[in-house]
Amino acid sequence: MQLSYWELKSWFSNVDFTIVGSGIVGIHTALRLREKFPTAKILILEKGVLPQGASTKNAGFACFGSISEIIDDLKTHSEEEVIQLISKRYQGLNLLRKNLGDTSIDYKPFGGYEVFLKEDESFYNECLQRISFINDIVKPLFKTDVFSKEIDRFEFGNTFEYLIFNPFEGQIDTGKMMQALLKKAHQNDIFILNHQTVSSYTELTNEVEVETNDCSFKTKKLLFATNGFASQLTNQQVVPARAQVLITKPIENLDIKGTFHLDKGYYYFRNIDNRILFGGGRNLDFEGETTTELDTTELIQNRLEELLKTVILPNTSYEIEHRWSGIMGVGNHKKPIVEQLSNHVYCGVRMGGMGVAIGSLIGQELADLV
Repeated sequence: MQLSYWELKSWFSNVDFTIVGSGIVGIHTALRLREKFPTAKILILEKGVLPQGASTKNAGFACFGSISEIIDDLKTHSEEEVIQLISKRYQGLNLLRKNLGDTSIDYKPFGGYEVFLKEDESFYNECLQRISFINDIVKPLFKTDVFSKEIDRFEFGNTFEYLIFNPFEGQIDTGKMMQALLKKAHQNDIFILNHQTVSSYTELTNEVEVETNDCSFKTKKLLFATNGFASQLTNQQVVPARAQVLITKPIENLDIKGTFHLDKGYYYFRNIDNRILFGGGRNLDFEGETTTELDTTELIQNRLEELLKTVILPNTSYEIEHRWSGIMGVGNHKKPIVEQLSNHVYCGVRMGGMGVAIGSLIGQELADLV
């Protein structure tokens, strides 16, 4: 496509900062750069009509880790590393709420619950036995106990009588959050161009030449906030991980309120607009779900339907209205990658499925590298 003089002059000339990815991390990076450089020209490139990864496709959990996830993380990370992860996630959530306001993201402090299937009795007992230990290691962050045993009042099926409750967990409306972020970006004179796929870049002496599907232009600094798609251009150790989701039609007198974790966090569900949103199942086919294709599969959708019917809504009539998927960025370590790759190129990627919690903080850290 041949760009006009006006297009080149207004959008692609004298660019100070170019950010690839208009999700939670990308926009927070831009907003932080605007604070630091009030007169800079900041451009965000997005390959989708909306953020293509997980920022507009996630379940809207304002969480920092269920008790089973923390126990699982302690098997592969040091206690100090796990505490740092939880701290960053909690800081990030508070930053997101402070930046956008609870009303604009429709934050609901309903708390979070971990649900255990009857077939997971040994792990259920392990989690109950370790509540006190986990509370002790996170108490310096929260100044009180976080996890407690609570009777199941939701009448779930094929589960144990008790759930593990976390009062610090909440839920947000993902769409409203992204609308608020996009609005804030525009208010701060940040250009966002959609349908722009970066195919390559070349570092020059004092700038970077960027090639997209539509044009070539130069920018002083290039920052990648592409999370699950990061390995395509940054060569970072980020593996794409697809998450599949379904949502029901509105259910009359739905009494389920909160965010719920099931089967070590591989499944998750919540209420939204009198519906149940239910996602997960990546553990059924790790290899198949290591993809950037935004499709759904029969294997996982069938399992979601089965659990919805037998566990979540065993005594309720409902209909499934819609299905979708999103792409997360994971790796062999839960710590996000925030690095300067070369003189003028940077990246903030690998959110580990915690983009809502940690994305705003990683965006700030990425901008602060410049």
